Amino acid sequence: MSIASPMTINAGRLSTAAWLASPNNNLRPANTSIDTIVIHNISLPPNEFGACGTDGIHYVKALFTNQLDWDAHPYFQTIKGAEVSAHLFIERDGAITQFVNFDQRAWHAGRSSYLGRPECNDYSIGIELEGSDFVSFSAEQYDTLAQVITAIYRAYPKTRRHLTGHSDIAPGRKTDPGNYFEWTTLRQLIADNLNK
Repeated sequence: MSIASPMTINAGRLSTAAWLASPNNNLRPANTSIDTIVIHNISLPPNEFGACGTDGIHYVKALFTNQLDWDAHPYFQTIKGAEVSAHLFIERDGAITQFVNFDQRAWHAGRSSYLGRPECNDYSIGIELEGSDFVSFSAEQYDTLAQVITAIYRAYPKTRRHLTGHSDIAPGRKTDPGNYFEWTTLRQLIADNLNK
């Protein structure tokens, strides 16, 4: 049995992620260090996983690349015109898609503040998990997420002490990754990976 190579990051790209460029990004402010990781959850329509449009594109991927058909589902009218992105999206089976180079500013956090610093998009990496506040995440997602975070810690060492959830940086406005998210499990998996 072969052992998979660890994930690596080179020039802002994750080695094991499929690349699907999002137009929803811009430059980080000058002299800004990447020092925070923000965990989110997303599903389109809400609480439905793996749903795709008639073009075969996953609805979340379509949203992040401005290709979502707003008429495909009634819920989509409530977010019509949204221009958002994340650096990474991890599906239920652990598959990873990268939309924005880590060195660029993805539009994932919105109005937010972490440890008294506003505008979290400026200095954070945003990771979206396919899920909702009401369903447990898959073991494959935790395994993949832990490997991703390990790679980020190694490439951007300042992030090692700053792993947080969307609900923590936008309290009262956001609730993800939700009460079903197992922070203890994730932190143990990360520790195990760092010790390999």
